[in-house]
Amino acid sequence: MEFDVLVDVRLRGGIADPAGATIERALPALGFDGVSGVSVGKTVRFTITAVDVGEATTLAEDLCASFLTNPVIEDASVSVSPVGDSA
Repeated sequence: MEFDVLVDVRLRGGIADPAGATIERALPALGFDGVSGVSVGKTVRFTITAVDVGEATTLAEDLCASFLTNPVIEDASVSVSPVGDSA
């Protein structure tokens, strides 16, 4: 089976996020008051072939740990769904 994988990568707490800080400082000048806690990360999407959703999730998480993230400074959340499933 094929599965769509969505990986959301973000900096761990306590790690400086200069891009997020810059955006947050600019927002009031653009009329967006009251916005805080801005952080910038990355999203990685791909399709993976696996026997079931459990195997697909394990493969995707292994890929994150070994290649897609720097586990010292980043965390990732992985979402897996069958191809074509909009849920």
